[in-house]
Amino acid sequence: MVDFQSRETRRDDEEEAPADDSADEPADDPLTEESEPHEHDDEAEHDHHHHDVEHVGVAILTVSSSRSLDDDPAGDAIAAAFEADGHEVVTRELVRDSYDRVQGGIDNLAGRGDVDVVVTTGGTGVTPDDVTVEAAEPLFEKTLPGFGELFRRLSYEEIGEKVVATRATAGVADGVPVFCLPGSEHAAELGSEEVVVPEIGHLVGLASREDA
Repeated sequence: MVDFQSRETRRDDEEEAPADDSADEPADDPLTEESEPHEHDDEAEHDHHHHDVEHVGVAILTVSSSRSLDDDPAGDAIAAAFEADGHEVVTRELVRDSYDRVQGGIDNLAGRGDVDVVVTTGGTGVTPDDVTVEAAEPLFEKTLPGFGELFRRLSYEEIGEKVVATRATAGVADGVPVFCLPGSEHAAELGSEEVVVPEIGHLVGLASREDA
């Protein structure tokens, strides 16, 4: 027979464990504690931008089989964005939608001594004659995937799901950053003003570092 009385008595007689007052005390959390700025933070930021270039020489390559340099609103938008920030457009060229012509054009521009950055416009879609991405990527020593990711995120706010057909890309060819933008005026303006121009001095400085 089960002795219910003795079971209840044993339960009542158990001594409660003393409360741990230390549990109420807030633990030190380095993630929530406010810290005073340190001088080495400023030094690290300065060192990070030590190689930044204030003014860059820009080459714009328009890829189109239907336009001319006199009728090139996308190229005009790119030039305006760089010039508004104090940079110099040293040359503007136009090539037809051809793998060899696009690749040769990018390669020649990246090899010029007065060119610090190459920006192409056109040929980044999905039609059979859109070959800018295919022509540019073999020239890249390094790719810059963050450019395409950010450009498409910003474009999504404007055009929604249509952004899946945009293959804007970027990389470094012969130590020169190369950005491949779509051929529409609005896309060229968005990519230049919101993504490329704000970071171009930093990117050019890093890509051309001899001690990197």
